[in-house]
Parts: sequence; C-alpha cells; structure tokens
Amino acid sequence: MSHDRIHRDARIMGGKPCIRGTRIPVDVILEDLADGMSFADVLAAYEDLTEDDLRAALDYAAAYLREEGLIAAE
Repeated sequence: MSHDRIHRDARIMGGKPCIRGTRIPVDVILEDLADGMSFADVLAAYEDLTEDDLRAALDYAAAYLREEGLIAAE
C-alpha cells in the first residue's frame, strides 16, 4: 500500500506508519479525530501537519481496511 504522505521506517516510531517528514503516527491522528478533535484542533496541536496530511491519514486507514478484507463478526 503506497501513499505519498505516509511513510514507514523501522527506525522511526518502531515502523508505525507516520506522516512523511514527521514522527507523527497515523494512529495518533485517527485517535485524535475519533476523540472529537476537529481538523483545526489537530492542526493546532501538530503545527507540522497540513489538512492534506490529515486526509492522507484517513485515506490510509480506509485503504488498510479495504485490503484486510472482511472482518469476522463477533
């Protein structure tokens, strides 16, 4: 799975997918948004991010779930 704004490197944050050029993991952005932070709130908290970075994090998560296929119901 390839995204221009998302980078994985085993030497950075243990290989977690991060926004390229930062040490900000995609999962942190997703958690912030899920906790009710707006795009403006997240951008204020992480001055190195852009709105395009936030959209890339969401797209990355959606693509990951598409590639994983169906998740069994509990």
